[in-house]
Amino acid sequence: MVPVKIGMVEERLFLTQTDHLDAIYHTPQRRHFEFQGLPRSEKCFEEERQALLSFKHHLTDPAGKISSWVGHDCCQWIGISCNNLTGHVARMDLRNTITYPLFDEKTGLLTYRRSCLAGKLNPSLLSLKHLYYLDLGWNCFKEIPKFIGQLKSLRYLSLSSASFGGEIPSSLGNLSNLNYLDLSCEHPSCPSYSKNLNWLSHLPSLKYLDLGGANLSNNALNWLHDVNMLPSLLELHLSACSIKENLPISLETVNFTSLLVLDMSGNHINSSFPSWLFNLSSLRKLDLSRNSFNAPIPLEFASLKSLEDLDLFDTGLQGQIPKLFGNLCRLKKLHLRLNYLEGGVKEVLNGFSDCKNASLESLDLSGNMLESELPSSLGMLKNLQHLDLYQNYFWGSIPESIGNLSTLKTLDLSLNRMNGSIPASFGQLSQLVDLDLSYNSWEGTLTEAHLINLTRLESFALSTDRPMPLIFSVTNYKWVPPFKLHKIEIYNCQIGPAFPIWLQSQTQLSYVILSHTGILDSISQEWFLKISSQVEVLDLSYNQIPGKLPFQSKFPKLILINLSNNQFDGPLQLLSTNASLDSLHDSSLSQPIPLDFGELLPKLQSLYLFNNNLKGTIPPSICSIKGMYILSLRNNKLSGEFPQAWGLWKEINVVDVAYNNLSGNIPSSMGIPRTLVVLKMNNNNFGGKIPSSLHNCSKLSRLDLGGNKFTGILPLWIGSKLAELQMLQLRSNFLSGHIPQQLCNLSYLHILDLAHNNFSGTIPKCFNGMTSLVNEDGYLLGAYIYEETTVILKGREFKYSDMIMEYVKSIDLSSNNLEGEIPEEICSLIELGTLNLSRNQLSGNIPSKIGNLSWLETLDLSHNHLMGEIPQSFSSLTFLSYLNLSYNNLTGRIPLGNQLLTLDDPSIYEGNPSLCGFPLSTDCLGDEIPEEQFSSGGGNKDEDNNSKLGFYVSIILGFVVGFWGVCGTLLIKKSWRYAYFRFFDNIKDRVASSCNGSAWFAKET
Repeated sequence: MVPVKIGMVEERLFLTQTDHLDAIYHTPQRRHFEFQGLPRSEKCFEEERQALLSFKHHLTDPAGKISSWVGHDCCQWIGISCNNLTGHVARMDLRNTITYPLFDEKTGLLTYRRSCLAGKLNPSLLSLKHLYYLDLGWNCFKEIPKFIGQLKSLRYLSLSSASFGGEIPSSLGNLSNLNYLDLSCEHPSCPSYSKNLNWLSHLPSLKYLDLGGANLSNNALNWLHDVNMLPSLLELHLSACSIKENLPISLETVNFTSLLVLDMSGNHINSSFPSWLFNLSSLRKLDLSRNSFNAPIPLEFASLKSLEDLDLFDTGLQGQIPKLFGNLCRLKKLHLRLNYLEGGVKEVLNGFSDCKNASLESLDLSGNMLESELPSSLGMLKNLQHLDLYQNYFWGSIPESIGNLSTLKTLDLSLNRMNGSIPASFGQLSQLVDLDLSYNSWEGTLTEAHLINLTRLESFALSTDRPMPLIFSVTNYKWVPPFKLHKIEIYNCQIGPAFPIWLQSQTQLSYVILSHTGILDSISQEWFLKISSQVEVLDLSYNQIPGKLPFQSKFPKLILINLSNNQFDGPLQLLSTNASLDSLHDSSLSQPIPLDFGELLPKLQSLYLFNNNLKGTIPPSICSIKGMYILSLRNNKLSGEFPQAWGLWKEINVVDVAYNNLSGNIPSSMGIPRTLVVLKMNNNNFGGKIPSSLHNCSKLSRLDLGGNKFTGILPLWIGSKLAELQMLQLRSNFLSGHIPQQLCNLSYLHILDLAHNNFSGTIPKCFNGMTSLVNEDGYLLGAYIYEETTVILKGREFKYSDMIMEYVKSIDLSSNNLEGEIPEEICSLIELGTLNLSRNQLSGNIPSKIGNLSWLETLDLSHNHLMGEIPQSFSSLTFLSYLNLSYNNLTGRIPLGNQLLTLDDPSIYEGNPSLCGFPLSTDCLGDEIPEEQFSSGGGNKDEDNNSKLGFYVSIILGFVVGFWGVCGTLLIKKSWRYAYFRFFDNIKDRVASSCNGSAWFAKET
């Protein structure tokens, strides 16, 4: 008999442990011939053949899987097996070998559906009275028919992921001989559920039960009572069953103590660990991942001495890892990933020393808050194959004992705080396949001695958080490594200035990141040609690589190119040299042939070429790359018009051609891609009107057309059609007309820059409709596309990454012809950080409630016709660091107190001759000291000193209030605190601006 794998326990185990099988097969020897089929001279029973044909007739079979069901010998039909002794149909296996495309729906869903059997399950199967094995998994049916409960001979029934919906029929309880029952579902098209599982009590022989994906939320507390009626159960799978809080903590009597496997993952259970769990002393595998126990690891786990596989990933575990795990000497897999565990790992590793031979093969502690050095006892785990300590706070050096882990295959120490040099004992890890040491603080030198024995290495990632403190120093210039890498990711480590020979020997690479590596040399065309057929990601950003773009052959799999921040020059053009190695060495064979981008780079999704010296026009053939997602040509020397055919990009999200010399109108003759999320064409020479076809881009989040020559009015549809707009930057154009009221409908807008245009009329009073500037917890749509955004603040350019941009909140209407008063409604924009209304024709008083703008850092109202006194509420602006009220008609005393005392530059008030008080030299009326006080002796001096003392105390208090106003606010304002610390946490690697998505792509894939 050929065993069928069914998890940890094989089908053979279930069959041989079933007491009554001998009554059917009589002897163990006869069981061996069970699936051998009938001799060719015999035929199957006619009644059973007709039953199968009737069953086939009611099915749809687009793939023709059961088209072979013809003729009289049904025992030879695909999926059918007969008992060799009795001739009866004993087994039907029509399981679909093509499964639902969980991770590739776009390309795989149609293939899956075309491979499915579908239609109605006909009751003719009831004529197969000797059928003991039925598997219809991964097909496309609708509901589990009740008649299956009449197939009394069934021992094995699998309907897993067969799209069955509706209620699980209780008639399955009639299958009293059943050993194996799988009703699980791994995709969303089979939402089966159960209100009652008491039919399970009628299956005393059941050894394997899988209800994964079935909704048991309405089954309250009874499901455990029903499962507890199965004393022979060996495996129980209840993953993603929506059990949530319906987990009984205790049982009076635990009957299923023979259980070997328990999987209750993905239920989001919110309770403590149940006491009955620790009575399952035979348990070998326990998976409670993706739940919410939110508690320390209970000591009762020490009672599960037989455990070999324990998965507590994402269960809210707290506190330290107890030593007890080290006492589970049979443990092979321990996964505690993504919890809140603290402390070190020395104690638990030392615990394994009590075992004669520690069996641990896989240890995953990633995504916790563990903080310690790695102890030398790590080298004691001689059977360890997988060690994942990613994203913790481990510090110090890697212990030399790492070299003792001779069976280690994967090692991930990335995103920690480790430092020092990498030990030479790494060279002893001859079985290592995947090594990730990225995002730490390494220093020193890495030589061929570290790598010379890593013959199986396929993936190598190494980076530091400072510019090049780690140097690759290969003493033999022509050294060729013993491994063939598929993936290499090196960031902030010096491997240049020459393009290293050892790297050029790696010709099987599919993933290449060499960013900030000090390469000053041109790219080897021979190496490029060798990797061209399989490379998918290519990032050589932030080096000083010179020359023309290196693409001279077809790259059929390339998805991402990042050559930004280099010295590439010449035209943005791809040339073919007939793509052969001979042509690289013989100039007579190397005749450049212009090729379009779509032909050379058919799978390209992201193209980053910003900050180079590329010249000439953008070739129209770039629009032939149909799957383009991100195009960033920012800050080059490109000229001419933007390609007319860009409407061919059906999936484009980001177009950034800012800071070039492009001209003409924005092309809309073929339509503007509706999928645009970010469009940046600022600082070019575009002209004409803002194209009306942009109104079709309903997902547009960031629009920057500043620094061009656009004319006309600000279109009304911007406020009515672009509902998700977060940033609108149109500064430095020739736009005119009024600022439309429709802008107030943009509830997500948090950056509005219309400065340096010819807008007239009044400022709309409805700006408080921009709720992201009004509410502290205003929701901003996430659009992290690893792009850099430039914002003008305080008269200077500031560059922000995506993760910081959502916290920048600014309105700049300066240098226009706006008139009338400043609307009182602006004072309700309490989240505003920058307000610039300077160089307009505004009149009237400054709104008295302007002090409500409690987060305001920059305020510029200069060069207007404002009058009246400066409101006393100015003293409430404790974050204010830049103020300009010059050249207005303001009068009276300048308010004192708090942050205003630190703004002591008189120029911020000049051009207002009727202002007085600090910091101006003009005293206010009533501030003069009477003449007689000067002749009255020492008392005057004391009063004068007291006055000065009070003045200086006020300044100090103002500084203290301002300083703690900022720092203290980080303690109470959650969103600012998150932004502040997230900024400093991420600034070390500058993923957003350097790799532009490459590091993200690495982790996701």
